[in-house]
Amino acid sequence: MNNRMIEKVSQQLEKLSQNMEKFNLAEYMEMLNNPRRYLLLNFIGGLSRGLGIAIGFTLLGALVIMFLQRLVVLNLPIIGDFIADIVVIVQDHLQP
Repeated sequence: MNNRMIEKVSQQLEKLSQNMEKFNLAEYMEMLNNPRRYLLLNFIGGLSRGLGIAIGFTLLGALVIMFLQRLVVLNLPIIGDFIADIVVIVQDHLQP
């Protein structure tokens, strides 16, 4: 019975070891012990996320403006004048 329990504990330790390797727990603990590296990685990650958001928002805004310009061409009675005013305001703010 004692050998069976030791074998079971050994198997559980082996599974735990494999899971720790899968999750890179050792690298994570090393990063937590090195605050400079941790801050640097988070700073670079934040910069890249911010840049991605800025580029994505710019592209989305440009697509919306293009869509609104095409709606103005259709000469919709009520909405057309409103959209035309919006497009003129945006173009005035974009020009230096």
